[in-house]
Amino acid sequence: MSIKDKPPSGPRLIGNILLLLGGLFLLANIFLPQIFGNSTPQVPYSLFIDQVENGKVSKVYVAQDEIRYQLQENQELGEIQGQVLRTTPIFDLELPKRLEEKGIEFAAAPPARNNWFASILSWVIPPLIFVGIWQFFARRSMGGGGAGALSFTKSKAKVYVEEDSTKVTFDDVAGVEEAKTELTEVVEFLKNPQRFLDIGARIPKGVLLVGPPGTGKTLMAKAVAGEAKVPFFSISGSEFVELFVGAGAARVRDLFEQAKKKAPCIIFIDELDAIGKSRAGNGFMGGNDEREQTLNQLLTEMDGFAVGGATVIVLAATNRPETLDSALLRPGRFDRQVLVDRPDKSGRLRILEIYAGKVKLDDNVDLSEIATRTPGFAGADLANLINEAALLAARNDRKAVTQADMNEAIERVVAGLEKKSRVLSEKEKKIVAYHEVGHALVGAAKPGGGKVAKISIVPRGMAALGYTLQMPTEDRFLMDESELRDQIATLLGGRAAEEIIFGSITTGASNDLQRATDLAERMVTTYGMSKVLGPLAYEKGQQNSFLGDGMMNPRRMVSDDTAKAIDAEVKGIVENAHQEALAILNGNRDLLESITEQILENEVIEGPILQDLLDKVNLGDKVSASVS
Repeated sequence: MSIKDKPPSGPRLIGNILLLLGGLFLLANIFLPQIFGNSTPQVPYSLFIDQVENGKVSKVYVAQDEIRYQLQENQELGEIQGQVLRTTPIFDLELPKRLEEKGIEFAAAPPARNNWFASILSWVIPPLIFVGIWQFFARRSMGGGGAGALSFTKSKAKVYVEEDSTKVTFDDVAGVEEAKTELTEVVEFLKNPQRFLDIGARIPKGVLLVGPPGTGKTLMAKAVAGEAKVPFFSISGSEFVELFVGAGAARVRDLFEQAKKKAPCIIFIDELDAIGKSRAGNGFMGGNDEREQTLNQLLTEMDGFAVGGATVIVLAATNRPETLDSALLRPGRFDRQVLVDRPDKSGRLRILEIYAGKVKLDDNVDLSEIATRTPGFAGADLANLINEAALLAARNDRKAVTQADMNEAIERVVAGLEKKSRVLSEKEKKIVAYHEVGHALVGAAKPGGGKVAKISIVPRGMAALGYTLQMPTEDRFLMDESELRDQIATLLGGRAAEEIIFGSITTGASNDLQRATDLAERMVTTYGMSKVLGPLAYEKGQQNSFLGDGMMNPRRMVSDDTAKAIDAEVKGIVENAHQEALAILNGNRDLLESITEQILENEVIEGPILQDLLDKVNLGDKVSASVS
């Protein structure tokens, strides 16, 4: 869908023409004074006296503010014959006597010639310029344009219309089938509202789309408008807030006025939390806060905009539904909340098929395998993945995107860009190789760590000197305690390998230690996986279910003894996982050495070769660490 263009109005066009003409006349009056002003050359008074003494002057006209004189007609002394010059008079009592002695005719100067054109300009041009500028900005603020200096009270919403060939439908959205089912009913409301009104059903006023970033909330809203074939007003929540007090509320009023005229239609407000944050405990003082005024106006409009039969549905999107004001979420305003979540494997496959249809794919590309290797990817991530693969294929002068391009694109998204220019010393490369192979061997021995798909000692991203790529075999929504412990042991496998081979440790394991400690702390304080502390949650509830993934929540107020117990439990979990990693690597010392030699030679090991090597891992007694 594209923005509907409006031709400039007649009054605005007239104002622009007046402004242009006024500017041209003003420039002409400044830069062409010979046309509008006095063109008589002016000379110094001393030159005038010298010409009088030499008999070059024929006539003199004396006025109070200037003297004009004409040169002799028959003089050929360098001056133009018959030329009229002027000079500024000074107090000279001898001038009449000198003129009489030389026989020069002199008299009082005639009245100055009236420059009627310049007079007209001086009276007409300034008012014309003022009127032109006033009309220009006034018309823009009244609807002639959205960016005028006086248009800050007008809505900045972009209006999309359904007639456009680029409109979005439900066929363009995949991976969120439940959300599409919920919104199909909204489409029916817009297409045939009378069918619902006849049986007394109330048309919903607002639908709130919630979910992680990149899952397609905005695309879903456009698809609803495209399916219903109605106009679509799109605006971000931050566009309501302005420097001028009251501008946000005025823009809300103007937006709903425009929507009523085009009803039935959809208003889509992206990032609703920019204006809809809860007013409780935010330090607002009365009704003077600009954001609160905007929110109050939005609440008022959603209560009253349907009066008169106008069918207008408000769709809004946010990543932070828990921060919204309760007045927005009550029935009668945003009646429904639709979760637009990250897709599962089948949803990812459908999204990949949609975006892969826009590029040239080689016959060997297996989109099902790509969908399996991308758990947790949102729709925007998958679109970026396809684009990255296409860029790689074009960079390598290939005519189509291959499976290798897809695999490399996944690694670029997950681990970052390869840094082949970052040259490591032989000692550093050896340490990195043992570190990454340590991760891989422990991960292969621990089923909860995920399948090891690749080992590389080529630096990637900002700081990674090497990486071990692990891919889950299926989408997981729950993990048990043993799987979490396996993950911690896998994270510590690199540090354990350094200890065994070199007898010392490096700074390379800092990120591994941070992630392992965070995971162990969540096990104790959030998941209640401690026999000492029991099934209690020592962290506050999740503050943001979408944006807070991987972030530690603030801990509740606990006693010193409880805090010490938590620290002891976290340390015990990590230490036991460390001992497990050491035991696994000691039991597979020969395999650790052989794989490291191969990766030092080839830099990368993956595919069947890697799986054959990892199948040789000796699990032994699967060293079980006792965790209190």
